[in-house]
Amino acid sequence: MLRFLFRRSLGAIVILLIISAFTFFLFFAAPRDPALLACGKNCTPDAIAVIHKNLGLDKPVPVQYWEFMSGIVTGRDFAQGPCPAPCFGYSFANGDPVWDTIVDRFPTTISLTIGAAAVFLTVGVGTGMIAAWKQGKLIDKIFSSASLVLSSMQIYFVGPIVLAVLVYNLGWFGQPKYVPFFDDPVGWFLGLIIPWCVLSIIFTAQYTRMARSSMIEQLQEDHVRTARAKGMAARRVFFRYAWRGSLIPIVTIFGIDLGSLFGGAMITEYTFALPGLGTLAVKSVQNTDLPMTMGVMLFAATFIILFNIVVDACYAFIDPRVRLS
Repeated sequence: MLRFLFRRSLGAIVILLIISAFTFFLFFAAPRDPALLACGKNCTPDAIAVIHKNLGLDKPVPVQYWEFMSGIVTGRDFAQGPCPAPCFGYSFANGDPVWDTIVDRFPTTISLTIGAAAVFLTVGVGTGMIAAWKQGKLIDKIFSSASLVLSSMQIYFVGPIVLAVLVYNLGWFGQPKYVPFFDDPVGWFLGLIIPWCVLSIIFTAQYTRMARSSMIEQLQEDHVRTARAKGMAARRVFFRYAWRGSLIPIVTIFGIDLGSLFGGAMITEYTFALPGLGTLAVKSVQNTDLPMTMGVMLFAATFIILFNIVVDACYAFIDPRVRLS
């Protein structure tokens, strides 16, 4: 296990370096000068030169990249003052510390991600298992047909429709918003229930079909047939033998889908105007705000990679046949 974690950690570092280098150097391919954003309308060449120096934009790009990456580990000194590690610098747009802004926005994104995952894993896997249990019957056909329809839906299409119908016309729900969980758990739940459902629609459809096919395949395995031949109750065979084995591909795909889920959470935030990392990422790109863009990209990539490592390490606990070397 330790050897596995060590190898995956080294791979994660390499991936993060590639992502950071690509994002950083791509930023300088844009024609817009970030100093103009910080300078304002009445800007002079001398003022732009001063801003370039204060932001470190007067140095060669490789030097800027090295200072940015080393600052994450050791911290840096800026005109605004010292920036302790992990230092992602200060926003070009408003001068706020990037790390503090990310930490402030992250609870919204993680609440949206975890809530949507809970919805589509519960509903999707549950309906898929029921469809497999009732294979060929009416309920199987209903769930399978519904999953095909829902899989074609998109967040930016479903979100406004749900808002128009359930919030503005019928008034069944209030305007989606983020309330800190420890301040008001009920308000936190009610404020995010619509974004959770919208974000989980596509994933629910996918996991319904995947859970159904995986369970049907498991029911054809030799050990399941043997248990049935010995006279074991069908319900016990279903939950004790087939159900556990069918979780392996689901956990595998869930680890892969985390990136899509995290990205979908960012789109959902922008759709419902929630103050999360998605809204922050869009605004930082629009404002040519390199420190904020880099901070959000690296933070999101690190979170996704760490979660994938945890998912891989859980395989051995789900299926004893899987061993990590």
